[in-house]
Amino acid sequence: MAFRTFALRYGKGSLSFELPDDQISAVVTGKDVPAIANLEEAYLRALDHPVDSAPLRYMVKPGETVAIAVSDITRVWQKNDQTLPLLLNYLNAAGIPDDHIRIIIAVGGHRQNTEAEFMEICSAEVCHRVRVVNHKSWETDNMVPIGRTSRGTPVAINKIAAAADRIILTGGVVYHYMVGYGGGRKSVIPGICALETIQQNHLWVLGSEVGAGTNPLCASGSTTGNPLHEDMMEIAALVRPDFLINIVPNLNGEIAGVFAGNWASAWWKATRLVDDIFGVPIERESDIVIATAGGYPKDINLYQSQKTIDNAWHAMKPSGAAIILAECPDIQEPKEFFDWFDHTDRLEMEKALRANYALAGWLAFHQFEYRDKGLIILVTREENFRHAEKAQLHPAATIAEALRAAYAHCRAAKPSITVLPQGANTLPLLKGKK
Repeated sequence: MAFRTFALRYGKGSLSFELPDDQISAVVTGKDVPAIANLEEAYLRALDHPVDSAPLRYMVKPGETVAIAVSDITRVWQKNDQTLPLLLNYLNAAGIPDDHIRIIIAVGGHRQNTEAEFMEICSAEVCHRVRVVNHKSWETDNMVPIGRTSRGTPVAINKIAAAADRIILTGGVVYHYMVGYGGGRKSVIPGICALETIQQNHLWVLGSEVGAGTNPLCASGSTTGNPLHEDMMEIAALVRPDFLINIVPNLNGEIAGVFAGNWASAWWKATRLVDDIFGVPIERESDIVIATAGGYPKDINLYQSQKTIDNAWHAMKPSGAAIILAECPDIQEPKEFFDWFDHTDRLEMEKALRANYALAGWLAFHQFEYRDKGLIILVTREENFRHAEKAQLHPAATIAEALRAAYAHCRAAKPSITVLPQGANTLPLLKGKK
């Protein structure tokens, strides 16, 4: 019997294993797009040749204040430490000194980032040059109301951004399991919005009636008719960001594209490259799916690793099994995610979520929806087992142990297997399914 060897990322290393060749249904790898050879040249060219916008140098006036929204520690793959120094130098040349620039770590509803993490996100150089602050969504005194969307969402944003002459959004675009794609308007909402705005907006992820669960239109790659995405676009339009710079990674996590200009149309253009790289057609669902979150920082905790669970879920047969590789050194973060599992009944949790929405609550609720389709096995550290079990997962210390559990669950002598080597980003697209 012929075997195929895989080495999938796990934490800051990898895990290797073999699978029988004749059982491998698909390897969802995406399109191999090379990294940009000269990042500085490509980045500066994007600033000077933007999409649907004047060059950034003409968008700012000498002496103005600028607020830059930057993603948090869970998204260091965006490589802001490489690009932010270029942006600061560019703004300096346009007449904006460092002391007129503020960087807001757009944590949204995530935890506050540490000073050390600021350095990792932005680079030591940037942290020494400009003031870097965490957004604190719960501090109502530091939020400025600016309007309401057509769906009734009250919109308030960080007062530093509201007071700035110019707002620049940075970030990265990959698939997102609630709003279709990351990046773009997500730097605004949830990034720098008030907690009330985040909660009201994110309620649109649920269906219209109690018991309906997650709205199926709120899914990876889905924007048309997605009420959560549409509300987010209205919120960003009220904020009126002056400029956007988003990157798209390739399969190796290197920067494959830089998109700058109008906050909406430059982002839309970036999503097309995401589809090209990470949208992968598959012929059929498999009995077993094996997926890696992609190693650190994508598997820093279970909260972040759910993107991988979601993608694997799309490729798994009903009553199948998914094996998720996620070391989760910080599995307990955020604490409120695990608190939601004190609701042991799915309907009870949904009612609590509708009464007091929290993103951590929806992610916990979605774990019930994953579990209802099949067995979700988490390959992780043994000290994480208790938390994994609370989150409706079957923990395993090794791939071999996980495969034994998957085979036993599927009850098939030769189950079909799909592998997702870039599980956090690649979206299996079942042919014939909208």
